[in-house]
Amino acid sequence: PAPSPQWTVVHAGHLLDRPGQAPRGASTLLLRDGRIEAVREGFVEPSAFAGASADASVVDLRDRYVLPGLIDSHVHLTSDKAGVEGQLEGVTANIPDLAFEAAVNARKTLAAGFTTVRNLGDEGGVTLALRDAVAAGKVPGPRIVDAGSAISTTAGHMAPTLGLRDDLHAALDVNGNTCDGAEDCRRAVRRQIGRGVDVIKIATTGGVNSRIGAGLGQQMFDDEARAIVETAHLYKKKVAVHAHGPDGIAVVLRAGADSIEHGTLLDDEDLKLLRKTGAYYVPTLSTVNGYKERLAKNPDAYTGEVRSKIEWRIGITGKALERAVPAGVKIAFGTDAGASLPARTAEESELMVGHGMPPATATQAATVNAADLLGLADQVGSLEPGKRADLIAVSGDPLSDVTTLKRVDFVMKDGRIEKDLREH
Repeated sequence: PAPSPQWTVVHAGHLLDRPGQAPRGASTLLLRDGRIEAVREGFVEPSAFAGASADASVVDLRDRYVLPGLIDSHVHLTSDKAGVEGQLEGVTANIPDLAFEAAVNARKTLAAGFTTVRNLGDEGGVTLALRDAVAAGKVPGPRIVDAGSAISTTAGHMAPTLGLRDDLHAALDVNGNTCDGAEDCRRAVRRQIGRGVDVIKIATTGGVNSRIGAGLGQQMFDDEARAIVETAHLYKKKVAVHAHGPDGIAVVLRAGADSIEHGTLLDDEDLKLLRKTGAYYVPTLSTVNGYKERLAKNPDAYTGEVRSKIEWRIGITGKALERAVPAGVKIAFGTDAGASLPARTAEESELMVGHGMPPATATQAATVNAADLLGLADQVGSLEPGKRADLIAVSGDPLSDVTTLKRVDFVMKDGRIEKDLREH
């Protein structure tokens, strides 16, 4: 016989079931086998639900504010090392080392209230394997949408050999993630798709952490960007784009990219293209927190060209968001955890509010909007019948004080309690 369904009733003191709409007061969620069966006003006992088991478990969150599990659209789970330390790790850490590091960071991320993430940079298949292990229930962690190895031009940001001596290049350039010319860039996309990725990540401009004095402007030609986007879309994969300079942003938006990551120098043309195409902007503001903390611990954590770019990034971060919010572009939450620090990812919400987003809009960016960007709007991002039972609880109202999201004390994913600090 089929196993009996598992019923759970959650009593919420306040419920933000659909971010972007008004919250509810006292409410009850009925869960069945890890999905939401019903949402009701007031505190309803299991016996009042037709078909629900009389011995259904009850989760009492009547003194808490309940909302959907948060979604981080831009993480790197394999490491939180950067600068000189990160460069050293790149030639000393073995794949098993990175695998354990990723598992630890995944657990920290889940405990921080993030039940879904998009991992935009894979080392040796580590996070692809972690994605599958989490989905199979073998290890704790958020649901992972994974990009495999990010695609770059030779000498572009994310080329694995930058700043390293020549005789190491052959050993490091093993993931087939660099390309030059349209045909080669189609090959690079198909290489990642063949590895089983969920999304394609590319770089069209230089990067802050690139160990090369090539700036932050465009580093991919129009035909290369177009070939990547067209090939990815042929296979029904979205394209996330690392881009700082306005020229590199425009070239890939014209090609049909799905999101711009960082977008530090968004100009009027870029904002117009974002509105026209419906692509998302993912600001990743909290990278600056990671930079500041590492420099406070070690003034030489970053050197040379990288150090000067980081000082520039610290000073300019948030300016593009201040332009994007009133321009009406679609914005999704993403931290660049790895460059920023895992387990403190909700600091991004605080920075977003500090640079012009109302708390309600910032919360929507981390739920409904991010779910839409990841192609998971039918599964997560809101608490509606049929969706996965991913929810968190906090003591305060995040719509009036977004910093409450930095102190998540209850996490449920797929109907399973992953964290409960209410009695500690």
